[in-house]
Amino acid sequence: MASVPQSKAKCPRKTRADHELEEEEVGVLDSEFFLAFIWQTAGRPAAAPSGWRRECPLTVVVDNYQAHKSEWLKAELPLLAAAGITLIYLPAYCPELSRIEPIWHDVKYHGLPQRSYPTLGKLKQAVDTALVAKRGELRARHESAQ
Repeated sequence: MASVPQSKAKCPRKTRADHELEEEEVGVLDSEFFLAFIWQTAGRPAAAPSGWRRECPLTVVVDNYQAHKSEWLKAELPLLAAAGITLIYLPAYCPELSRIEPIWHDVKYHGLPQRSYPTLGKLKQAVDTALVAKRGELRARHESAQ
C-alpha cells in the first residue's frame, strides 16, 4: 500500500494515476487494515462463524506502530485471544530485537541501488522486486541449511 502525499501548495500534487498506482495499491495502513491482515494470516474464513478458533495458537510479534496499538485494536484483543491469536509487543526503540530489521536494512541498502524514483509506482515496483529477490535468497539459504 502507498499513500499519495498531500500538499497545501498552490500547485496541485500528483494524483494516484500520476504516480502509476492502481486504486487497490493506495490507502492507509491503519488498525482496520492491520486487523484484517491478522485475521487473514490466521486463516479465518470470510464467513467465519461466531466463536471461530484456530486449530493451533498463533503468536504475532509487532512493533509499536500506532496501528498496532490503537484503542480500536485494543478493543479487539479479546476476540483475537478467543480465536487463539496473541500479539506480543516489542519494547519501544529496540529494533535490534526485531528479526525483520536486518532484512529491511539489506533490502534498502543493497536491493535498491537507485536512491530516488520519479513516481511512487516506480518506487513500489522497485521495492516489490527487491523483496521478491530477498525472499528467494532467504529460501535458498534455508533449504541449503537443511
